[in-house]
Amino acid sequence: MRRLLTAIVLAGILPIAPRAGPRVGPHAGHRVGHRFSGAGAEESRVGRHEEPRVGHRFSGAGAGVGAAAEQLRVQHIDGGAADPFAAPAGVTAIVFLFTSTDCPISNRYAPEVRRLAAAFAPRGVVFRLIYPNPAERAPAIREHMTAFAYAGATQALRDPEHALVKFVGATVTPEAAVYAGGHIVYRGRIDDRYVDLGLERPAPTRRDLAQALTAVIAGKPVLQPTTQAVGCFIADFVR
Repeated sequence: MRRLLTAIVLAGILPIAPRAGPRVGPHAGHRVGHRFSGAGAEESRVGRHEEPRVGHRFSGAGAGVGAAAEQLRVQHIDGGAADPFAAPAGVTAIVFLFTSTDCPISNRYAPEVRRLAAAFAPRGVVFRLIYPNPAERAPAIREHMTAFAYAGATQALRDPEHALVKFVGATVTPEAAVYAGGHIVYRGRIDDRYVDLGLERPAPTRRDLAQALTAVIAGKPVLQPTTQAVGCFIADFVR
């Protein structure tokens, strides 16, 4: 009897782990879902002091640059290796915006991405669209950039090997990662307009990416360095 009572007491005290949300909602060959803020070791690295130190290449690579980041390369849309962290003098931050040509949520964010790029460009912020789908090549990317008025507003790079995807821990499109001061200071959603699968607010109540960039420009820490992103799973692109 004492053992039974003890088991009942413990059952009432110990927390029950929540079940992970379903990976459902296929659209155009992708599963649409959201990344939970506690998913994987990369998540904890960005949110804490052991985030990946990648070397501030805005003014040239220094001695403290990590070997993995120093060698990390993506591709120009026409081919050829590209250093995603390289930028002209005067750049304060780089925003990597992971996207895909046929993810409906990514495409619905195009006006907001253009607005943010225009608003923060005079303050030293560079926006780079990262296309992680190996099947999306130069003609499709150019057509996508033209259709959604990205051309001239943002740069575009391919990441078919998912080198940058893995480095920053991105899991869906659209998802943003902000590089400043030699490391990733923010990763997650653009704003909270999409709450979950099939659940969208009429307007966002938090503009997380804009808030992160405002903090970086002011020389302040980003108060919430990781957030949930809702969109098409990048993992599906390689299947």
